[in-house]
Amino acid sequence: MIPKRPLGGTGLAISPLVFGGNVFGWTIDKQTSFDILDRFTGAGFETVDTADVYSTWKPGNVGGESETILGEWMHARGCRDRITLITKVGMPMTPDGKGLSAAWIERAVEDSLRRLQTDRIDVYLSHKYDPDASNEETLGAYQKLIAAGKVRAIGASNFDAGQLRAALDAAGAKGLPRYEVLQPEYNLYDRKSYDGALRDLAMAEGLGVITYFSLAKGFLSGKYRSEADLRQSPRGGGVKGYLNERGFRILRALDDVAARHGAKPAEVALAWLMARPGVTAPIASATSLNQLGSLLRAASLTLAAEDMAALEDASRN
Repeated sequence: MIPKRPLGGTGLAISPLVFGGNVFGWTIDKQTSFDILDRFTGAGFETVDTADVYSTWKPGNVGGESETILGEWMHARGCRDRITLITKVGMPMTPDGKGLSAAWIERAVEDSLRRLQTDRIDVYLSHKYDPDASNEETLGAYQKLIAAGKVRAIGASNFDAGQLRAALDAAGAKGLPRYEVLQPEYNLYDRKSYDGALRDLAMAEGLGVITYFSLAKGFLSGKYRSEADLRQSPRGGGVKGYLNERGFRILRALDDVAARHGAKPAEVALAWLMARPGVTAPIASATSLNQLGSLLRAASLTLAAEDMAALEDASRN
């Protein structure tokens, strides 16, 4: 039995690993997606993260591909009630279809519900801050969705501390639902945007925190150690910036800790996040059952104080 953790004030409890559905319809096809979801949930995990915009960047895609595959899988398996479903709104779907205006949220949520073949979203995230929509307008739109039973809880991704503070203050002042979940970029290498004021705020407010790019776009798996390695994956191009002295220092520390535990570097990198105060669960993706098996093992890997100290020392800026 995988021990669950409370997800902030949402009333939900989740396993310490969230599957990242950005790969559905991008780097893996429908059948592989089904196989991976079967294995993920069969191992006792339940939370899947997606977004309406996944994956507009793939040639021929228009967005919604990930939600569509996930919806088809839940329908085929009859398992919606066993899944904690996270999706997002706000990134550009079309030139005019974007942002956090009430009008767009009301339209986008119906599109997401249709693709997901469900009547409700467990956690609906503002995908990025929208300077053109007031917090009152955005949170007012979410209030209607919560009242209608279409959304259970809300959260924010890619907000800085000032933006999140203003949203929480607006919710309190106007009696509107507040963001109960934060989704920041955070991993052993990318620490600047969350460590500090944003992490302090999330912890002080008791928010659930689900990190994305938890493996630094795959770099912390250890499979990218030279520029020649970047050709191994469609995501390799995003890893080049990690190939530097600090990046290699982190990989050496991961290698050392992994060797002590008979584990893989990715498992250690995820275990570090799971053990980090201010993190509820990391998001990680897999494109094969073999990769997934490794990620799942991270949830049962307990790092010693000396392991945490070694990783902390290697990852300092």
